[in-house]
Amino acid sequence: MADITVTIGKHTFQNPVFAASGTFGYGLENPDLVDISAFGAIVTKSITRQPREGNPPPRIVETPSGMINSIGLSNIGVDKYVSDMAPKYADIGCPVIMNIAGSSEDEYCEIVEITESVNSNIIGYEVNISCPNVKHGGIEFGVNAELTESLTSKIRKRTGKLVIMKLSPNVTDIRSIAKAAEAGGADALSAINTVYGMSINPHTKKSEIYTTYGGLSGPAIKPVGLACVHKVSLAVDVPVIGIGGITSGKDAVEYILAGASAIQVGTANYRDPATGISILDDLKRYLAEQNIATVAEMIGMVETYES
Repeated sequence: MADITVTIGKHTFQNPVFAASGTFGYGLENPDLVDISAFGAIVTKSITRQPREGNPPPRIVETPSGMINSIGLSNIGVDKYVSDMAPKYADIGCPVIMNIAGSSEDEYCEIVEITESVNSNIIGYEVNISCPNVKHGGIEFGVNAELTESLTSKIRKRTGKLVIMKLSPNVTDIRSIAKAAEAGGADALSAINTVYGMSINPHTKKSEIYTTYGGLSGPAIKPVGLACVHKVSLAVDVPVIGIGGITSGKDAVEYILAGASAIQVGTANYRDPATGISILDDLKRYLAEQNIATVAEMIGMVETYES
């Protein structure tokens, strides 16, 4: 049987299939729907310094091959999160990565400091610098290399846990942002967050999202995600976690071949929370059929005509 473990930073995961931020809530909502312990890791929804109600409805709309969301980082805030949620991770049976978001360097750092002040089974932070559906904060860091390096460095100084910077595709050159995060001390990079999108109801002639624009996810953005992962993996030496439109084992294989060390399943979880488990089964079959001994040896194996 193939070795499906993957190593990111100092942590070795039992497999490369993670649940993406926002799709499993705080990581505690789906025990009756899926065996959480089967995942390599779960990434929580974004946690901010203060509680947020998020954007007014409507804030989710289905689109061809995907969906647009403009949730607006709705969450309970870090204080309540570390008091009410984090202690429950001791029995979850799966590594938990805390996704964090802020509107300033100080806010991001304060979230980390508060989380670090308590004992928990949180193994690291995925830092959301790329959210396209809030008016202030994250996306400003995600499009600026200097800000990205500075923020990454400050977070790095405050924790020995994994630091994973989540990159936006809504930039001129994702490689420059990736290099900046690496220079700041990131252990890994997640690519990608959602793409800007819009949907209009032709009968009412109204935008179907209150904020007009939101984040497009799902199969529609898979080619964008693959291209970004490939570009980033060639530009940096730290691991890349692939995200975007992954619904099957074939999709996961493509991302790994493009350069991803692990993948995150997002939008597909809304249709079936056990999608990640079926993807893992498909991946195991692929490795056996291809006589590949380890997932690690697949990473970046894609052959291009320019190779």
